[in-house]
Parts: sequence; C-alpha cells; structure tokens
Amino acid sequence: MTSEHQTLALILFSLFIAVTLGITTWVSRRRHGSTEEFYAGGRLFSPMENGFAIAGDYMSAASFLGVSGLISLFGYDGLLYLIGFLVAWLMVLFLVAELVRNCGRFTLADVVAARMSERPVRIAAGSSSVVVSVLYLVAQMVGAGSLVGLLLSDTGPAARTLTVVGVGALMVVYVAFGGMRATTWIQIVKAVLLIGGAIALTVLVLVRFHGNLDQLLASAAQRSGYGARFLSPGLKYGGGWTSRVDFMSLGLALVLGTAGLPHILSRFYTVPTARAARRSAVWAIGLIGGFYLMTIVLGLGAAALVGPDAVRASSASGNTAVPLLAGFLGGGADSTGGAVLFALVAAIAFATILAVVAGITLASSASVAHDLYASLRRRRARQRSEVAVARVAAVGIGAVAIALGLLAQDMNVAFLVGLAFAVAASANLPVLLYSLFWRGFTTRGAVWSVYGGLVPALLLVVLSPVVSGSPGSLFPGLDFQYFPLQNPGIVSIPLGFLAGWLGTVTSAEEPDERKYAQTEVRSLTGAGAV
Repeated sequence: MTSEHQTLALILFSLFIAVTLGITTWVSRRRHGSTEEFYAGGRLFSPMENGFAIAGDYMSAASFLGVSGLISLFGYDGLLYLIGFLVAWLMVLFLVAELVRNCGRFTLADVVAARMSERPVRIAAGSSSVVVSVLYLVAQMVGAGSLVGLLLSDTGPAARTLTVVGVGALMVVYVAFGGMRATTWIQIVKAVLLIGGAIALTVLVLVRFHGNLDQLLASAAQRSGYGARFLSPGLKYGGGWTSRVDFMSLGLALVLGTAGLPHILSRFYTVPTARAARRSAVWAIGLIGGFYLMTIVLGLGAAALVGPDAVRASSASGNTAVPLLAGFLGGGADSTGGAVLFALVAAIAFATILAVVAGITLASSASVAHDLYASLRRRRARQRSEVAVARVAAVGIGAVAIALGLLAQDMNVAFLVGLAFAVAASANLPVLLYSLFWRGFTTRGAVWSVYGGLVPALLLVVLSPVVSGSPGSLFPGLDFQYFPLQNPGIVSIPLGFLAGWLGTVTSAEEPDERKYAQTEVRSLTGAGAV
C-alpha cells in the first residue's frame, strides 16, 4: 500500500477509536458507580439491543479473520468451525439463557453458589472464568497484530508488539471507565459495522461470479491447487486417526463451549427479565447465522480471487484473507478503490477486535472482583470496593493477555479460540448443568467439576503440539509433546463431568433439598430473580 492509502486506513481506525472513546466518556459521566451499573449496565437494554451486543461479542476476530482464512486455505474443513459456532447457540437458547438470567446476578459463580457453600465455589468458578477469558483474549490480540502489520506493510515483531500493546491499553480504558453500558454500546456499533461490511463484500464477490455459486465453488477449487479435494472433507483433518480424533475434539469443544463462555453468560444479565434474555438469544442466532453464511462466501471468494498462495504469503495461518480480498475487489492493492475498501474492512476488523476484547475483559475483571476478591472480604466491604477492584483487575488481565498474545503471534485466530472453547466446555459447562439440573449436587462436586475439567484441559494443551514439538508451536525449539491432539476437548470435557459426579458421590455433605427447590422454581419461573 502507498503511504496515502495507509494514511486513509489509519484515519478510519482513529475515527472508530474516537467514537468509542466518546461513548465511554459519555457513559462514565452518567453512571452511578453501583456494582449493578458497572457489571450489568443497570439491566436497561432491550432484547434487540442485547441481541446485537451478543452478536458483537460472538462475531470476533476468529469469525471474521480466522475462519475465513481457514476456508480460503482448506475449503470444506474450514467450514467445520462455523457449524460448531452456530449449533452451539441452540444449547445456549434451550438450556442456558433463561435459566442463567433467573438464577444469577452478574457471573457464572452466582448460579452455582445459589445452593452451595459460597466461598469455595466462587473461588473455583471465578478462577476458571479468568483463565477462559485470557485464552480468548489472546486470540483477539493475535488478530490485531496480523491486521495492523498488513496495513502498515510491516509484519515484523516491533509492529505487532506495538499493536498488541495498544489494543490492550484501549480495552483497559473501555472497561475501567465505561463498564458494561459503554461496552454494550460499543458492541452494538461494532456489530452493525461488521454485518454491513460483510454484506458489502459478499455482494461484490457474488457480482464478480454473476450470482453463480457453482462457478464460485469451481473457481475456488481450481485456484486452491487441491482440485475437488478442496470441496471434500479431510484436507486439514483427514491425514490419519490423530487428525480425525482432533476434529471430533474440536467439534465437541465448539458446540459445548459457548454455553460456558463468561462474557456470553454475562450478557444475559443486562436485560430486565428472563423472557428478554431468551429473545436476546433469538436475535443473536439470527444475526450470527446470517453473518456466518456470508463468511463462507468470503472465504471461498478469497480462495478463488486472491489465491491461497497470496494469503499464505501475507499470513501463514490465513488471518489476512478477508482484507486481501477487499483490496482485490476494490481494484487491486495499487488502486484507490482497492485501498479504500481494504482500509474500510481493516477498520471494521479492528473495531471487531477492540469491541470483543472489551467485553471479555469486563467479564473476567467481574469474576476477579465479584467472585475471587469478594469471597475473601467481609460482606460490608463489597459494595464499597468491588468496582474499584474490577478496574484494577482489568489492567492485570490486559497485561497477561498482551504477554501471551505476543507469544502466539503466528497462530490462526480461530484455532486459538477453539482452545478457549475447550477449556470453557471442560470447566464451566459441567458445573453449570449439574447446578441447574441435578438435585443431589454438592459443594465438593461443584469444586471438583471445575478443577477436574480446568486442570486437565490446560495440562493437555501444554503437552500438545500447540506448545512444543512442531514448527508451528509456541516454542518450536523445545519438545515436551506427549499428547498428540491439538484440542483437548474430547478428553477434558468428559473428565469435567466425571469429576463433578465423583466429587458428589464421595461427599459427606447432604444435598440441600430446600435450596434446590428454590433454585428450580426460580430458574423456571423467574420468581425472586434480581
């Protein structure tokens, strides 16, 4: 890109940042400083507004950059991420949204602690939520580094480092000063921009092929270098039994992980009623489903028009496929039209990253303050100090995410999100479902369920090809790879459920039938909900 075109893109970046900082400043002057305002935005959002915000949270850099890149490189196998992401929302709609809104207040731990010994359960669930959030943040940081490096024609370590640090600083500002209300409006603005940009690119791709999807598929397959194999299963996950089991593990993690993501669960507390939470999920499914259908067209369009070789040359993991496609559709990298369209798409993708990291950081800082810190303090001190602790926690979580993001710079964004989904499905989902539906569940079962999924998931990732033993690892020069799969879900998710059952049946604690009855009535009817 020429310096003039780079300047245009930077102006668009700066415009979005200025708008979002303006929203944050406006909200910070209007807030009342209460925990409900900071964590849940005063529960004042409508189902449509919250549905757009949920979609904004969920349509992350993994969807827009990572999955499109995988489709452009691996064809059919790249679609598997989209199927998992979308099917997961059926579980959220039918099993989680309404029940969580009725039983909880701000975090996942609120739901579990309603019928258990509060302190050990909050510490376990809060710790798990922070770990999942940090893993998800790392993926967004990697996407930011790839995007801005491409924009500035500098993919070196210095450019990526500055980008990751800048994104981390902005997300801390959004959370610390704006809380949930500012974060929600940023998500809504981002969702509108992202869906609008996807529609525009999809239309341009289809116009290029005269609306003929068969021609698009044939061109993508021909340009890929794999021929018909590009449109068949097995290009990425068909190399042997390890690849196939890895695919099964990934699918399990994607389908089950959404219901355990802290920043998604916290969204259901921003509406006034459980009915509104359910309607929010319906809005989100419609928006996300439409977006993913367009993502398929964009990935195939990048394969057919840009070519996998050009995508790999820009980013080995495919994270820059959509921006490159935008430049091509506008007339090429050296044309004004190409530069304008590239800059618009890059700005939208950057907005996506900023909005998602703000939502995740808020959810994780809420877990630190509301679950971990508040469990160690006297109840009288909570209202006075929780919000302040959450703001400090946002800084610490941002620093950790920045450090890990710099380590994982060369990994695909969607793949990194898959790891976060696996940990969420292993540690958070079992304890959530047991708490809602098992009458005999105990405190020991809750704690064992969280740690029994969290610890194996993290340990298996450390011992997997993700960290060492292969050229694409975090530490390619080391080799302590003992677990062959890249995604641990197929092992760690059953372990989380098994640990919860084992902890319950070996516990001397008698289940509190009265509390379970109260929780059941509250979850199904909303009686007594906050």
